[in-house]
Amino acid sequence: MKQTIDTLFTNGRIYSLESEGAFYEALGVDGGIIVYTGSAAEAEDRFAPQKRIDLQGRTMLPGMGDSHVHFYATCQALTTVDLLGCKTKAEAVERLRKRAEETPEGTWIKGSNFDQSKWTDTDDQLPTRQDLDLASTRHPIVIKRICLHAAVGNTLAVHTAGIPKGYAFGTGGLVELEEDGTPNGVFREQASKLFDDVIPDPLLDPDNRRILMKKVFDQISSYGVTMMHTYAAKIWNFAESTQIYEELDEEGLLPARMSICLDEPFEPQTLTEAERKDPFRKVQYGSFKIFVDGSLGARSAALFEPYTDAPDTKGLFVIEQSDLNEKTYRAYQKGLQPAIHCIGDAGTDAVLQAIEYTLNRCRAEGTIQTELNQNPPFRLIHAQLLNEDVINRMKGLPLIFDLQPVSMCTDMHWMEQRVGKERAKYAHRIATLRDMGFILTGSSDAPVESISPWPGIYAAATRQDLDGRPEGGWNPEEKISLYEAVCMFSKNIPYAICQEDLTGTLTCGKFADMIVIDRDVFERPVEDVLHVKVLKTYLAGQEVYSV
Repeated sequence: MKQTIDTLFTNGRIYSLESEGAFYEALGVDGGIIVYTGSAAEAEDRFAPQKRIDLQGRTMLPGMGDSHVHFYATCQALTTVDLLGCKTKAEAVERLRKRAEETPEGTWIKGSNFDQSKWTDTDDQLPTRQDLDLASTRHPIVIKRICLHAAVGNTLAVHTAGIPKGYAFGTGGLVELEEDGTPNGVFREQASKLFDDVIPDPLLDPDNRRILMKKVFDQISSYGVTMMHTYAAKIWNFAESTQIYEELDEEGLLPARMSICLDEPFEPQTLTEAERKDPFRKVQYGSFKIFVDGSLGARSAALFEPYTDAPDTKGLFVIEQSDLNEKTYRAYQKGLQPAIHCIGDAGTDAVLQAIEYTLNRCRAEGTIQTELNQNPPFRLIHAQLLNEDVINRMKGLPLIFDLQPVSMCTDMHWMEQRVGKERAKYAHRIATLRDMGFILTGSSDAPVESISPWPGIYAAATRQDLDGRPEGGWNPEEKISLYEAVCMFSKNIPYAICQEDLTGTLTCGKFADMIVIDRDVFERPVEDVLHVKVLKTYLAGQEVYSV
């Protein structure tokens, strides 16, 4: 007698990602779990499906994912003036001026995604309050750089936030001052929170939040994303909570698995084995976020040597080494997984010191190595500039990397200017980390970059910008194969939270999270992956998106 199952997918090219090139003709799903992969003929002999779906020769892949995203902030960004794509400072100011014309006086105006390195009318310098005053002096205006590590306010914004002459923020941030001590409008790192604390959050209204979140969830489903690790960032008032997503799930509005990563200590989640293996459980706690430094684009990532184009600074740390050591240790002892933002070489070195301190202290207190091996790996987020000393220090440490290959599409055009020719060779060392045996996960860091995984996959495999430059790729020795790049954004992501037995590949016993795309990316030129169109997205075997 044939086995009754919910759904049988047949007549497809179903790449499981178990190994490179492995694919099947048919896939069976029952109760949200994959119960069969193999030939179509065998599937017809064994199963009586409630529903049969003919893939018509289309390609199926595991659902895509994002291992580091600020989902709440991405939704917030929909309410701002988007400055992405501005080619000049004047164009950015004009967009803000137009918003001011339609906004009641005294109401805050926020701008997002500006990138002064792409402006042709300024020498890669951040704008100041006087520049934003050209847009309006009757509205407080704050704009954030695309990396989120620098904010600029106009004169009224600085006044409204109550920032006096001679203001010193202290450790973790910087308020730039003019010669007479007046703030010039540039707020770096944690100092940008001085604005965030007084600007109303548009997502506090539950109805507005639901509308904005549904809009972004619809978007990610159209990209084939079925799992996300979303990070809170208290320094920017980026809130995250399991309750928000659980409520959306109850309303049938949650089309992805959400791991909620907080930057304040929380109680580790304890799940029964049945709860853990429930394919319809979509919301869970994730990692514990710690910030160490800033960004290269804002010249605030911590470097060992000064910036080539700003020799008066080496960037800055947002936490002291002793505090970082203690914070990492306390989280690890509590059962949380430290996930640490580090971008510069000195910033990453500081993280490695904290990890070594934590492991050595645990051993000194009696924790044996077999027990340490059972803990999740330490997550390094970004790790964009890695010299040989830092690389060598990583050897033997339990690390996993959350990388953003799509950032290369922008970084490659100013990296040598920022850090010089020699250090630029150490940027985005994806193949080097792979060759060291580390698992690499792919992410967007949205709203910093597009929330779609496909540009990131393209960038990792080509090391070219979206216009195909430079020919042959930037630092081409750091390219990885298209298969490896796809795995970064699918198969590898569950390893970051020790759930590789549940999802990531199309394997019997795993959750039925799949996508159907319009082309076989493994049979076409690598560059073609940039043009992928997702036709169907399934979560636990249930369709959540269709063209």
